[in-house]
Amino acid sequence: MSETPPVFDGHNDAALAVWRGETTLDALRDGREDGHLDLPRARAGGLAGGAFAVFVPSGEQFAAGRDENRVETPDGYRIRRPPPLAPPFAADAADEMLAVLDDLVATEGVRRVETAADLRACVDGEDFGVLVHLEGAEPVHPSLSNFDDYYDRGVRSLGLAWSRPTAFADGVPFRYPSGPDVGGGLTDRGRRLVARCNDAGVLVDCAHLPEAGFWDVHDASRDPLVVSHAGAHEQCHSSRNLTDEQLDAVADTGGLVGLTFAAGALRADGSREPDAPVDELLRHVDHVVDRVGVDHVALGSDFDGAAILDGVGDASGVPRIFDALRDAGYGDRDLRKLAHGNWLRVCEASW
Repeated sequence: MSETPPVFDGHNDAALAVWRGETTLDALRDGREDGHLDLPRARAGGLAGGAFAVFVPSGEQFAAGRDENRVETPDGYRIRRPPPLAPPFAADAADEMLAVLDDLVATEGVRRVETAADLRACVDGEDFGVLVHLEGAEPVHPSLSNFDDYYDRGVRSLGLAWSRPTAFADGVPFRYPSGPDVGGGLTDRGRRLVARCNDAGVLVDCAHLPEAGFWDVHDASRDPLVVSHAGAHEQCHSSRNLTDEQLDAVADTGGLVGLTFAAGALRADGSREPDAPVDELLRHVDHVVDRVGVDHVALGSDFDGAAILDGVGDASGVPRIFDALRDAGYGDRDLRKLAHGNWLRVCEASW
């Protein structure tokens, strides 16, 4: 395999795995036998850092995964959407996951990414970077009274909703085949939260928003549009993926799409089964590059949060993506943009 450029990954759920008891902090530091991500495998795969999600899952009836809530349709499926979270539960669970990340960044050779300079230092090989991301803004009080507290804890990226309603925005339900126009937009509180993020220097992530919410962020935000982990709708007709018009809007603002490694967002047949090659991801890379250019494409794996293509496997398999991209004709300059350059540019513009 050729040398992989340093990679910044736009999304993982490793903190959730620790919080759920599926692994331990020590295993995340020293290596684990299951899951997708730990520090040894991340370093073996060329990762310079990633966005570590603080994602509060829904109630016990959803804890076993989405399959039990799946409804088969004549040509695909839809997944029953969870109800809104109770704010006290969301805040308590978020605090516990933030504590996990506090302990992780206390590890030698790991740093919290709070500035573009931090991110650049990680790309340059000084440390492994942990960008703290709120996936779903339920822990934030509707009045925004605790927003500064989360900023002080290192939060520099925030998604207004996961695929369920919040005080700030609607979330897109999981459906295939379906367009993303299956839900409402931002509330007035959501628009205030976007403005607060812009003022503070916090990325606003449009992943998991319906199309209406995406366009509301487009109109409300002063920063480049970011979609941390998604695919191209033309290649997989999932409600979670972006239409060509949305891709155009991302590019027009100077933003980026972090292409996910999740089988269900990549496979043309909508299957969540991971038995598929890395070529499924390359179809999406090629589509977005052809549509809006390489300056607006990045990676957002969803490690530990989804069924990852077998062609990638886990964090140690990331070099296979870059080998395939080289074989497809991508040069070193474009590979550096895909790996980290576009994340750097957007973070510098937003922070």
